[in-house]
Amino acid sequence: MMKWFVLIFCVLLLAAFLVPFVVTRIENQQVQQNRIRLKEPQADATNPDKVAVVVFSRSGNTAVLARHIAEKTGGALLFIQAEAYAPGLPGWVNAMKDARSQTAVITPESIDLSEFETVFLGAPIWLYSPAPPVWQLAANTEFSGQHIVLFNTYNSHFEQSYIDAFETLVKANGAQSFEHVAVLRGRMGSQLTTEEMLQQFEQHRLVKRQMKRPDEKADELNDE
Repeated sequence: MMKWFVLIFCVLLLAAFLVPFVVTRIENQQVQQNRIRLKEPQADATNPDKVAVVVFSRSGNTAVLARHIAEKTGGALLFIQAEAYAPGLPGWVNAMKDARSQTAVITPESIDLSEFETVFLGAPIWLYSPAPPVWQLAANTEFSGQHIVLFNTYNSHFEQSYIDAFETLVKANGAQSFEHVAVLRGRMGSQLTTEEMLQQFEQHRLVKRQMKRPDEKADELNDE
C-alpha cells in the first residue's frame, strides 16, 4: 500500500513541475508569433474620437484580437501593462496566484477615455475571471455615459458572476451600457488558430455592427 502511495505522490509531483514548464513554453512560442503580428503595419485610426480599444495581454493573443477590433472599427488602440504578469514562469505563477483578484499594479494607472463613445476593454480569462489588470483599469476610469464592450479570450470556462460584477463596476463609474463578448480558444495544444479566433469573434451578433468601420456604416445607412 505504501509503495503505491509513494508512486502516486511521485507522479503528482512530477506533473506539478511539468505543467508549468509545458504551459510557459507554449506561451513563449505564442509571444514570439504574436509579436511579429503586432509589429506589422497598422491602419491609421479613422474614427479615434468614437471608439477606443484598451487591452491587457500576456501572450499577445488578446492583443492581436484588440488590434483587429481597432482596425475594423477605425478606433484608437491602447495597451496596459502589468510587470508582475510578464511572459515566463514567474509571471505565470503570479497570474495563477492572483487570477481572481480585482486589483493589480498597472501602467498606466488610468487612461482618460472621456472623448470616446464606445470603449472596448480586453483581457484574457484567468480561472474563470477577467485578468486583474482590466479590473484595475475599470476601477480607475470614469466612463461618462459610454458604451462598454468587455472582450475576452479563454481556454475553458468563464463564470457569469464575474462578468456581472464587471458590468456593475463600469456602470458604477458612469457607463451607460455594457456588452460582453468572449472567444473560446480551447485548451493549450488544441487551440483555435489566430485566424479562427478572429473569425469567431466577428460572428458574435452583439459586435457585428460595432466591428464595421465608419465608412461601412454610412454605406449601410444609405442602403436603408
